[in-house]
Amino acid sequence: MDSTADAAPAAPDERRVLVARLDRLTKTTRTHRTWMVLLGSLFIADLADLNVLSYAAPAIREQWDLSVAQVGHLTSLSFMGMFFGAIVGGRLADRFGRRRVVITATLFYSVASILCALAPNLALLGVFRLLSGLGVQAVTGVLIVYVAEMFPQHKRGRIQAFMLGIGLLGVPFIAGAARLLVPIGPDSWRWTFVVAAVGIVPAIAAWFKLPESARWLLVQDREAEADVIITKLEREAGLTPDQDVVLDAEPVRGRSRVPVTELLRGRTRKITIVASLVMVFDILGFYGFNAWVPTLLVEQGYSHETTLTITTIFAIGPFAGAFAGMLVADRWERKTVSLVLAAVSGAAIVVFAVSGELWLVVLGGFVATVLLQTNTAVIYSYLPEVFPTALRGAGAGLANGMGRLAGTVNGVLIAAVFAFAGFSGAFIAAALFILCEGLVIFFFGERTTGRRLADTVDHPEEQRA
Repeated sequence: MDSTADAAPAAPDERRVLVARLDRLTKTTRTHRTWMVLLGSLFIADLADLNVLSYAAPAIREQWDLSVAQVGHLTSLSFMGMFFGAIVGGRLADRFGRRRVVITATLFYSVASILCALAPNLALLGVFRLLSGLGVQAVTGVLIVYVAEMFPQHKRGRIQAFMLGIGLLGVPFIAGAARLLVPIGPDSWRWTFVVAAVGIVPAIAAWFKLPESARWLLVQDREAEADVIITKLEREAGLTPDQDVVLDAEPVRGRSRVPVTELLRGRTRKITIVASLVMVFDILGFYGFNAWVPTLLVEQGYSHETTLTITTIFAIGPFAGAFAGMLVADRWERKTVSLVLAAVSGAAIVVFAVSGELWLVVLGGFVATVLLQTNTAVIYSYLPEVFPTALRGAGAGLANGMGRLAGTVNGVLIAAVFAFAGFSGAFIAAALFILCEGLVIFFFGERTTGRRLADTVDHPEEQRA
């Protein structure tokens, strides 16, 4: 731990001034743009590794003569790793800082991906995918927290969507790599996992260029370090430290005053439960569709080449969807936008599921991938906004973790629905799950669009800034 962490705590008013100075920033500065490139690169690597199994699975299944259920078990192990990664990563980020966890977890999952490439059998591949999932979700959860804490409040949704869009280049990147590598030979799927270890590169860059979250530094009583970061942003935005500072924030509590059990107390308990349910239904719907498209298309009778071509087309959809999120994330209330997107994307999945025509399969699936990702951008903006700074990593991590735990069940669940109700039934189930997400967030979720982040636990209803 840095020696500054043990310095005497700042007075509450001093911390309030620093929070107010951070909240008044409305411009996206040069430093912000540098962070956007860096965080986007980390998202690229993160999502490449997250999706690599989907594109390698048909070839692995053929080489090792796996059943659909065994592929489902592999997917479940990945989500089990994500469950632990989300919870542990979030809590570690509250304890040791956002920056340190992002860098360490990225290196961790990159090494695990290389081990996947070397796996001699299904059992070890499952173990390594579990480890990879642990690192991947630790990174994802902390990245969205970092964005919420370090960018202008009226642009959080757009910037979250933009950087997720940049990161989603990792999906067509790994899909294209699989399209080129998998057909070469029986063992060529292994090289897709080597490509997915690309996260080593942005992790090294982050070590040199990514500062710690100023809000986290404040709740750790490291106000001098936070002041350096905030002052730099102010200078680039053309502001001075004492210019137009309005103390409308609650006092920022130090780390020792907020135990993690606060997540299950008072008003924060409802926030935690709702956020967790949102993530559970979102993961069940999102991965119930996306993770199973390649395998079930082959099972439906499509060739490997046709399936990989279709899924490469679909891989463009999330990229477009994240940027569509820039248009809607800050324009209307997030929970309303999420309900609309859930309903329309669910309808598109149904079209994909019941149509026998190839063009409708492609159209319905592409629309679904676009809107599912737009909804993800909205949810990722929403999730860290509802928790206080001292518990933001743990709260967002717990909700994310519950979603990933649902993903563990999802692998077996979709395989079972497929065995019972076939291709159409499996994807209609995914559509129903995503609709449930929209209903939960709309009727029970918090209003967060354009509102300042909370820095205390029992925060009152925020006023729109």
